[in-house]
Amino acid sequence: MSVFETYAPGVQVNGESIMAVIEGMGAFENRAFNILSENHIDNPQPGNWYDLQRYLDAFKTISEELGPATLRVIGKKIPETAVLPPGLDTIEKALTLMDQAYHMNYKGGEIGHYSFQSTGAQKGVMICSSPYPCAYDQGIIMGFMNRLKKGNEWPAIKHSPGSCRTNGDAECRYDVSW
Repeated sequence: MSVFETYAPGVQVNGESIMAVIEGMGAFENRAFNILSENHIDNPQPGNWYDLQRYLDAFKTISEELGPATLRVIGKKIPETAVLPPGLDTIEKALTLMDQAYHMNYKGGEIGHYSFQSTGAQKGVMICSSPYPCAYDQGIIMGFMNRLKKGNEWPAIKHSPGSCRTNGDAECRYDVSW
């Protein structure tokens, strides 16, 4: 599976997710609107649906122009703007329900998955198979962990060695702890 390429034609992403791009680009908000417009996503609104491939094309432009740090910031905004399942009150619940949350924001076909495997107290592996780049996924995961951390929890994420979608592999794995 390649990044920036939808897994199936006709898949759509909701406007709430697109709003994370705009908010995540901060001072470059006008550039975000321009990039989205260049990819036929004009004036995105929460509650509306947009073609996923066009959104991924915009993501690719953002990646090429502004790099992985911007993608991480955008990813961190997702837990603030996306439609989420009820009951997300701990980091482990959020990581476990991340796939459900992901699928709540898309419709029309296969989009990949997020799967959490606990490896001990306050640590585990997040397995991601989506059309998004690593930096964006890391931002989303960190965004959920930061949003739900409690007093003495210190979220951390690291790309596991081996498989990576950037290299054409089917998934990426991230070691997480908190």
